[in-house]
Amino acid sequence: MKRLVILFVLVLCALSGTVGFAQELQDTAAEAVSEAQGGNTSVWKYFAAALAVGISCIAGGVAVGQIGSAAMGAMSENPELSGKALPYAGLAEGICLWGFLVALLIMIF
Repeated sequence: MKRLVILFVLVLCALSGTVGFAQELQDTAAEAVSEAQGGNTSVWKYFAAALAVGISCIAGGVAVGQIGSAAMGAMSENPELSGKALPYAGLAEGICLWGFLVALLIMIF
């Protein structure tokens, strides 16, 4: 038990040092981006990227929930339908991936 506590304290100490270092790197990167863009960072593109990911993930979750519910109901009547319902759930999850790709393109360009 004593070894576990010592290990836990050491891990916390190591992580606290990396958090400070990561914050310094983030501040340096933010200053470099600000200087490269002439001091005018566009907040709107980050807002648009967040909306693209957020709305697409919410829509994907709703779609997967409805498809999963319908698939479970269909499989309770006919167990052979399990393989046919899986691609539809995958298509619904693809909505989230498209939202991420749109956000990535917004951030790059």
